[in-house]
Amino acid sequence: MTLRLGDTAPDFTQDSSIGKLHFHEWSGDSWVVLFSHPADFTPVCTTELGLTAKLKPEFDKRNVKAIALSVDPADKHLQWIKDIEDTQKAVVGFPIIADADKSVSTLYDMIHPNQSETMTVRSLFVIDPKKKIRLMITYPMSTGRNFDEVLRVIDALQLTDGYTVATPGNWRDGDDVIIPLSIQDDAVLKQKYPKGFTAVRPYLRVTPQPNK
Repeated sequence: MTLRLGDTAPDFTQDSSIGKLHFHEWSGDSWVVLFSHPADFTPVCTTELGLTAKLKPEFDKRNVKAIALSVDPADKHLQWIKDIEDTQKAVVGFPIIADADKSVSTLYDMIHPNQSETMTVRSLFVIDPKKKIRLMITYPMSTGRNFDEVLRVIDALQLTDGYTVATPGNWRDGDDVIIPLSIQDDAVLKQKYPKGFTAVRPYLRVTPQPNK
């Protein structure tokens, strides 16, 4: 199945480290970060899950739930969680999907045969409260993810959902933003951007972040 930005994230029911999980029901009205791991008891994954656990306050501030996936069974996940918590000094307060039959991995196209026919690559999806896919990132199995980038993109998505702006390259919360080319009327510009703007070029207009 090929998923694209703006598609509805496929629903599923699957076993997990917290029992049977109905994805859309579990996600509720929250944003979701769904990310896969090649296997349990692997070193890069252990660091990623520990980092995600430590970032829970940042996810909570943004109304984000994290959920991981591995193709190993739930009892193995529970054993692995003990290792993660011990080595990474963090409490894993989010579920790990036990995708032993690879049904969710197939649904989300997480298995890339030229990498591995049995294990998932490091796929990551950001899903909004309307269950729409807003971001997809795929890393090779050997490369750990940058969760600072995940938080940065969520900040940008939530900002641009609330205001008619775009974010420039390397933007971080608090930086100036860009006025879209679709806004040309002077009255609308004054209404939407009361802080004013700088026209670096006619097509490049920069304004302070509106909610700061």
